[in-house]
Amino acid sequence: MKPRLFLAASAAIAVSTVYFAQPLLVTMGQDLGLSTSTVGLFVTVTQIGYVLGLFFLVPLGDRLNRRRLIRTQFVLLAGALLIVGFAQNAVMLLIGLAAVGGLAVVTQSVVAFGASLSTPDERGRTVGAITTGVVLGILLARTASGALTDVAGWRAIYLVACALCLLIAATFVEAPPQQRTDLSYGALLRSIIDLWREEPVFRNAGLRAFFIFASFSTLWSAVALPLTDQGLSHTAIGAFGLIGAAGAIAAGPAGRLADRGHGQLVTLVAAAVLVASWAIIFWTPKSLLALAIGAVVLDFANSTIHVTNQSLIYPLRPNAGSRLIGGYMIFYSFGSGLGAIASTWLYAHAGWTGVSVLGATFAVGALLTTVRFTTVRAVRPTSRASRPCGSSR
Repeated sequence: MKPRLFLAASAAIAVSTVYFAQPLLVTMGQDLGLSTSTVGLFVTVTQIGYVLGLFFLVPLGDRLNRRRLIRTQFVLLAGALLIVGFAQNAVMLLIGLAAVGGLAVVTQSVVAFGASLSTPDERGRTVGAITTGVVLGILLARTASGALTDVAGWRAIYLVACALCLLIAATFVEAPPQQRTDLSYGALLRSIIDLWREEPVFRNAGLRAFFIFASFSTLWSAVALPLTDQGLSHTAIGAFGLIGAAGAIAAGPAGRLADRGHGQLVTLVAAAVLVASWAIIFWTPKSLLALAIGAVVLDFANSTIHVTNQSLIYPLRPNAGSRLIGGYMIFYSFGSGLGAIASTWLYAHAGWTGVSVLGATFAVGALLTTVRFTTVRAVRPTSRASRPCGSSR
């Protein structure tokens, strides 16, 4: 398997562990005695763990051997998945899901790892390939968990993922020596705030990530609820993730366009498409075809922006790649968590109309953020690469 394909597959498996629960929310809640209005907590607690992992674990990739760190995280992630798979009460499940979220940030370490192995003219393509794998992992997680739940119960998917994580840890690709920072752990964490303060492109990408993933999570966290009300099986619900994956695959060229200097324009167009997708998704209760089309359009827009965001920020400080990617993804996680808990609560109180208005509002936020900062240009890597965020060796 080619390294780029292996890294994309590894990132897909890692991130999928965060999203297995989404088509299973009703089933898991019933199993553990929780109401429909509170099952979004399963997603939210996972995202809280993800935020903590992004801040406290991902930056270590700039200080420690990145390959060794990634392998260790995959082993620990396997252990967290075991806890979820054997959870017998809500407290144990929530603890396990928080740990899964905290360790699944190995996904972002893989992105930074792949970017560090690439030449500048190939970096966008590599980031695009791995990011496409990430989005496919997010979407196909629903398909896999739904299908396996119908066959063997909701716990089975977590046990299968545990085995896959151990396999990745044992076979992870080799890498040449990396440039590493001499910053202490505390200074390493503080430097993320410095990056936010000093890099307007980084701030812009982070805010946009918050909005696009809040919109994304609004759809995929709540969509199981109306589909369950219509009597669809877990397999059928998960199949919509498979349909949406077509949009993620279609976004693949975004990285190559970013390499050619078109990142800002591509982002602006994709943000407008994201807003338009909710005009289609609104009709979900009356037409499953509308959901299928809207999901493809939304996932295309989301994936495109996600690829161009990362392609724009990594060249700012290549020696701080893990901190840039980790700091950026903190906003992704905040958005995903807010979208999950707000959309499931809104569905219980305002139905699918409320969910659609929420998702469209987040999408408009992404568009306005893009328009507001559209004149901000990513500084060429050659002019900023010499500007370190901490000493390196």
